[in-house]
Amino acid sequence: MAEYDIHIAGGTIVDGTRVPRYQGDLWIKDGRISKIGGRADGVAKEVVDATGKIVAPGFVDLHTHYDAQIRWDPWCTISGYHGVTSVVLGNCGFGFAPVAADFRERSMLTMTRTEAIPFESMKQGMEWDWETIPEYLDSLDRIPKGVNVIQYMPTASLMTYVMGLEKAKAGTPASDVERKEMARLLHEGMDAGLCGFSIQRLGPDSVQADFDGSPMVTDIMCDEDILNLAQVLADRDEGFIQITQGTGDIRADIAFLEELAGVAQRPILHNVVAPARQDPEVHRRPLRWIEKCREQGLPIYAQCGTGRAGFAFTLEHWNLYDASPAWRAVTTGSKEEKIAKMQDPELRQALMEEAEEADKRLQVIQAGVGGNPRSLVVQGVNRQADLQEYVGKSVGEIAETEGKHHIEVMLDLSLRGDLNVEFLGPDKGSNAEFMAEMMTESPYAIPGVSDGGAHTKFFTGGAYTTDFLTWLVRDEGVVTLEEAHYRLSNLPAHAAGFRDRGTLREGAAADVLVYDMEELEILPNWIGDVEYDLPGGEWRRVQRAAGYDRIIVNGETTFASGECTGLTPGKLLRHGRG
Repeated sequence: MAEYDIHIAGGTIVDGTRVPRYQGDLWIKDGRISKIGGRADGVAKEVVDATGKIVAPGFVDLHTHYDAQIRWDPWCTISGYHGVTSVVLGNCGFGFAPVAADFRERSMLTMTRTEAIPFESMKQGMEWDWETIPEYLDSLDRIPKGVNVIQYMPTASLMTYVMGLEKAKAGTPASDVERKEMARLLHEGMDAGLCGFSIQRLGPDSVQADFDGSPMVTDIMCDEDILNLAQVLADRDEGFIQITQGTGDIRADIAFLEELAGVAQRPILHNVVAPARQDPEVHRRPLRWIEKCREQGLPIYAQCGTGRAGFAFTLEHWNLYDASPAWRAVTTGSKEEKIAKMQDPELRQALMEEAEEADKRLQVIQAGVGGNPRSLVVQGVNRQADLQEYVGKSVGEIAETEGKHHIEVMLDLSLRGDLNVEFLGPDKGSNAEFMAEMMTESPYAIPGVSDGGAHTKFFTGGAYTTDFLTWLVRDEGVVTLEEAHYRLSNLPAHAAGFRDRGTLREGAAADVLVYDMEELEILPNWIGDVEYDLPGGEWRRVQRAAGYDRIIVNGETTFASGECTGLTPGKLLRHGRG
């Protein structure tokens, strides 16, 4: 008789291929799915009763920023809490290799603002034992992991390493010698197991700026330097590209993305497509464009913003107004510097004068966080009794009552609360019909853009998988369970070149979920709880999950009934294999 490690018995199997669900058993041995369906032909070391529960492939999250956090949190939570078993690191061109030894601290400072990861946590939690990409991948291979990982070449790190920070920041095109060296290093990285490269190009007024308020290196990168790297993937016929592009010139952006796809002839993950609440053209327009690109043989996918996570932030930690020069000026620097700037009459006046223009520049961000500053609601006041009267009131309401400009209200309340007054983006609702249309009618729409590991003090996008299942499948009934698991696992694995991941089939890696659809829940359901679990005693917002009986990675249980087992069976998947 055969011997198995795990026997998942009596569950409803949804295998990620869109095949209709069916009742059956699943057996795991040596990290792989050994058998699906039929009668037991052996014994198992462990039997999991899945009666009344869903058995499905682990989720694949293509857009995370766990580059630092995986060094102290092998399970990449909060994504790991919510059924994610594989992640991609190095998104948006940001990362920690190649990085010279004397540039380590500067690279960490960059991430304190652009991805809002605490500096002290990185400094204490990261043990640097690399400089080059091959050395970095070897280091990533060595550390314990509770999820599977593939890694982009972070283009900002590459450019800085080759060109030097000053030249790269100047927006100066690379020389022929520098382009050859960047291509060589990308080849070297691909040989070592990279999956491709990533870029954020948002122009000089980037919404995700460097720690000093200047644009990120890739924000002002020229077309030719990007195409130089795309040619590497074309020459190798492997890898893919993630790009977040929004320079303000939509026609030029579209033309360049088409050129990029044409040169690389490799999958392009275009960030971000998200539906509006009222206008369906907001998502239909880019999806029609992608359909036309596909007809021309251009392999572009849409990475879609599908999560409904709320935003609660203070002006001490907030950076997503950086596309506004006035806001960027006031919110850059140390806490003491920010306080001084918010008290400066000239800077305050500049903010008020730019308010209308800022609302235009920040329209997409404001839609995501619940509206413009007038609609933000005061949620917390640093436990100060003299500010309690403001809790639950909107900034606009307070401004009207006190006869102030709404920007003055935000600044004055923040100053009175030592920058710890918390503003909440109200939940204005999401359009389930539009979201379902995007997720079912376009063959190239991938859910997610979790930003897991980033924006740790005001955003919890890593719960998007649970939200997708509870909202669109269970509560609204607008997406089938089979379609949901195809989109959350199979399609992203296929687009990113994960081998043997994203589906339940015999012989595939055993990344498996067992969950109770009726019990599935995000805890808390809107704004994450504050937990002091980062190195250095730093805090972050966390949303946990209920309803996942088992999260299994490579045949070993990492979470059982919401509790971490401490096991770290995750792998670095060089070239998506492993």
